[in-house]
Amino acid sequence: MSFHRLDYFCYQQIFRHMETILAFISELKNNNTREWFAANKSWYDDVKIKFETIVSEVIKGISAFDKDMQLLTPADCVFRIYRDIRFSKNKEPYKTHLGASFNKGGRNSKYAGYYLHLEPGAAFIGGGKWQPPADVLKLIRYEIYQFPEELEIILHAKPFYSRFGSLSNEKLLRSPKDFPADFKYVELLKYKSYIVGCSVTDHQVLKKDFLSYVVETCKIMHPFIEYLNRGIGH
Repeated sequence: MSFHRLDYFCYQQIFRHMETILAFISELKNNNTREWFAANKSWYDDVKIKFETIVSEVIKGISAFDKDMQLLTPADCVFRIYRDIRFSKNKEPYKTHLGASFNKGGRNSKYAGYYLHLEPGAAFIGGGKWQPPADVLKLIRYEIYQFPEELEIILHAKPFYSRFGSLSNEKLLRSPKDFPADFKYVELLKYKSYIVGCSVTDHQVLKKDFLSYVVETCKIMHPFIEYLNRGIGH
């Protein structure tokens, strides 16, 4: 069975998985308490297994064009649903979404990667490197400083720009330290994160070709991820 041509049985299975995931998250949003979660722990355990199945399929799809993903497992990619509330004003104990990050070395590695976010009314597919530590951010900026035209070509390629638009996230007001202010592409150096993304509707999430769409979106993103990781790897 080809990943990109799911048979009827597989589509029905993935459709039910997605329905169950969205239903659980919707209920959790309205009942974000430890008491409710404990009473519905078996439902969450089922949702977790279903999400890991979806993540496994996405890994297979991405691995076809990004060999760095071949050794990943769902455990390497899926984020915990439990929130760290120690230093947060928001004391809700659980995240109201399911997320997975596909990175060389796993979700907590230094490398850029792809991201899948499932949440009723707010699902999206994204990727890049979000809020990298100072040393990694400097490596990315140095790569841009050396090869700015290459990044410009990636960002303005028609499939890429049509799917993602521009880079998103905060920027510095001035050129970053150690880089000249008169650099022709200085605006590219000012980002605090290097990420792109596209929103998807609940209707899209429940369509039979959604996983193919996820993989296709990651494939369009691949040159951008490869570019960032080349710099980070240095």
